[in-house]
Amino acid sequence: MSALLLAQDTAGYTLPTTWRAVTKTGYFIGLTGSIGGLVTFAATVRPTFRSSPDASDDVAVLRHRSAICLAWSGVVLLVTGYLQLAARVARAGTGMPFGDALAPEHIWQFLRAPADKGAWIAQGTIFLVQNLVLLVTAASLTALFARSARRHLEPIARTALPLALAVTLITAVPAIAPQTADALLDLVFTQIHIISGTVWLGGLVLLSVLAGARRRLGPDAGVLWADMWRRFSLVAMICVAAVVVSGLWMSWEHVGGISQLWSTGYGLALLVKIVLVLGLVLAGAFNQFWLMPRMVQARRAGESASLFHLTLRHFPKVVWSEVALGLAVLVVVPFLTGSARTEAGSPQAEPSAGVFAAGATLALALAASLYATAKASEALSRRPATTTADPV
Repeated sequence: MSALLLAQDTAGYTLPTTWRAVTKTGYFIGLTGSIGGLVTFAATVRPTFRSSPDASDDVAVLRHRSAICLAWSGVVLLVTGYLQLAARVARAGTGMPFGDALAPEHIWQFLRAPADKGAWIAQGTIFLVQNLVLLVTAASLTALFARSARRHLEPIARTALPLALAVTLITAVPAIAPQTADALLDLVFTQIHIISGTVWLGGLVLLSVLAGARRRLGPDAGVLWADMWRRFSLVAMICVAAVVVSGLWMSWEHVGGISQLWSTGYGLALLVKIVLVLGLVLAGAFNQFWLMPRMVQARRAGESASLFHLTLRHFPKVVWSEVALGLAVLVVVPFLTGSARTEAGSPQAEPSAGVFAAGATLALALAASLYATAKASEALSRRPATTTADPV
């Protein structure tokens, strides 16, 4: 993180205020818990429950814990969403202190402000709709604290999922229609980046917390968890692809050359983020090439103790390290302000057929590499097991 401190010494770059950094990081943590938790429950946890009829006791434990995790994500979303809204009010006002921006009357005045000239809708109205949806989403999730609501976990999660996605998608609605194709692509790729990143990190958090219930699970729970990690690995690979592709577009838009990564404040912050994301990818590769094949081998050999150790002790330890890296990424995000191109005085990015062709080629190469990763992991799992993890 020392690179972020060096960024303040670069010309043309201004470090965000403390309240701005905290509220923005908090807002993305709120999105991570709600969007990531709900998508992972829908795509990973619930299908595993449905395919494990013989593990009803373990499913009941994990189902209860899933509901409580989602309920807490609603609380976090509500608190961080309010703080983020107050931060918007403070930035919109003329020198308004953040403490004053927390007052409901100032927030209401901001939300009711008339549209700017040339805008088809007032920016405050967009945020009003967004925060109403956020409130409904948070209310749906926090309802899961009630025992009666937990009996309806699946329908509540199905209802809350599109609402949680709408919380971020609504902010992408421009008050003034985009005038160029690249401006529209900026909006699209930004939302792809946010949603894929929150699903990736939020899924890791949810599964790590669920794995903490291992002392209440039966000795054969490793079979259930092997299926759950397998399903999430596919979700994670899709998220990786989306994060990388959208990140490349956004980096090209804001960075005009490799040297700007260490000569500008924006570039230094981006460089820190890239290093952290690479750490996440390497941890994921370790899971794919080392842990996943050994889980398959242990399951095939019927070694329930080793499978339990791998899925509920060893795997979560690696995943918690990924969570730490992911949270560090969210801490860096507020420091990505402005543009390295602007700081360096280089021309703005101009899309062309060559740029789109290069982007499509990179996307195809990435898809091919992820497919090869999945196939290589599958091939490793078919090899005879040499050693297995010692049960603890």
